[in-house]
Amino acid sequence: MLIAHVLREKGGAVHTLTAEALLRHAAQELNARKVGALVVLDLEGELVGVISERDIVREVARGGADAMEEKVSAAMTRKVITAGMDETIDECLERMTDRRIRHLPVIDRGKLVGIISIGDLVKHRIAAVEAEAAAMQAYITTH
Repeated sequence: MLIAHVLREKGGAVHTLTAEALLRHAAQELNARKVGALVVLDLEGELVGVISERDIVREVARGGADAMEEKVSAAMTRKVITAGMDETIDECLERMTDRRIRHLPVIDRGKLVGIISIGDLVKHRIAAVEAEAAAMQAYITTH
């Protein structure tokens, strides 16, 4: 199954903020949106990073509560690993596992069109395995 299919089912909503926002604001957005990461855009709307719960925890561990007044740009992941619409779930799962990341912004023709989490991909992979098992069971019981 392709990432395009995952996004079609999930939807293309992407929660974003700017690199100039404070970590406090990022934490509030993560909580309010019930997501684990936000895509960070520059003032022109270009992808410049990802800020995750893990990034914020690292900053608080280093700087205490005062870290929450730092800019997102201080804590965000800058080398963003992305996915394309024509990639498979398995390709993306492998990349996420190898890089130890849980979110991939999805890019199509140079534009941000969505974000997928490892949970999104595992959910679709499990559904595919269950469908295969049901088809196999149906085949066996009719032959």
